[in-house]
Amino acid sequence: MKVAVLAPIAWRTPPRHYGPWEQISSNITEGLVAAGIDVTLFATRDSVTNARLNAVIDSGYEEDRCQDAKVVECLHISNLMEHAASFDLIHNNFDFLPLTYSRLIKTPVITTIHGFSSEKIVAVYEKYNNSGYYVSISNSDRNERLHYTATVYNGIKTQQFEFNEHPEEYLLFLGRIHPDKGTAEAIEIAKLTKRKLIIAGIIQDTNYFKEKVEPFLDDTIQFVGQAGPEMRSDLLKNAAVLLHPINFDEPFGLSVAEAMLCGTPVIAFNRGSMPELILHEKTGYLVRTVSQAAEAVEQLWKINRFDCHKWSRSKFSQEKMVQDYISVYKQILT
Repeated sequence: MKVAVLAPIAWRTPPRHYGPWEQISSNITEGLVAAGIDVTLFATRDSVTNARLNAVIDSGYEEDRCQDAKVVECLHISNLMEHAASFDLIHNNFDFLPLTYSRLIKTPVITTIHGFSSEKIVAVYEKYNNSGYYVSISNSDRNERLHYTATVYNGIKTQQFEFNEHPEEYLLFLGRIHPDKGTAEAIEIAKLTKRKLIIAGIIQDTNYFKEKVEPFLDDTIQFVGQAGPEMRSDLLKNAAVLLHPINFDEPFGLSVAEAMLCGTPVIAFNRGSMPELILHEKTGYLVRTVSQAAEAVEQLWKINRFDCHKWSRSKFSQEKMVQDYISVYKQILT
């Protein structure tokens, strides 16, 4: 079986700091290679992989802002499609745009839908309902207008995260600094509980950061910036809890699965995929408000950190994700 994995090119694959779609593209690729599959990764030229790498773009357009995103996306996707006949299957992690080529080639295209940036893009997926194969990353993120082949949860490279039974006392917020992710709410929770909060992530909304985050930074509310892989693992394993007070229906939360893998429970607003990721009162707490989250912080002593680790490892490992995708590939090809 020869598989082409199409990664996004906003960032390197795998990303140096932020880039969840690129990270999952990498995890899929490396997992398939380890399973003995012949894989070619289509990504930026500076990407790191054990598969063959085919690239026409030097670096991600978010890392080199001199590039025009639309231009390099077109060059990147068309490059794969011109090689389509060399593969048994194309695994698209690039959203809806590659679908527009899918009826022009004979190679089947499986698309992992990592989320919907807008309801408007659903029309493209709907057009290719009967010629493509769609995989959702959670049951909550399915659109009723689309036909799905499977749900496959995102998988983590478990060796990159260490279980820690004896954490420190701080609360952790790890994610984009953006209203959707609830950074301001995490600060409110920390103040209500009088606990130290560490905030890590890229500033995606500068005004939000200046108005809702920066004025509250002090010795107890600390912003440490972007967190690369090593720093990310250290922050997660040493935290008493990950706060995930999201204000949108998140299709999946990588940091949630990663935290639990380290043994760290998660307190999240009960939206989107959170009920699929978190076992309420077993691996964390699903809440609706800041005050409920603050109350949950005081109940953390009831959570067994090893239960968090076991749950995440059984549901969200790279190995499980890859085996699930291989099953989908076989289903499509037969």
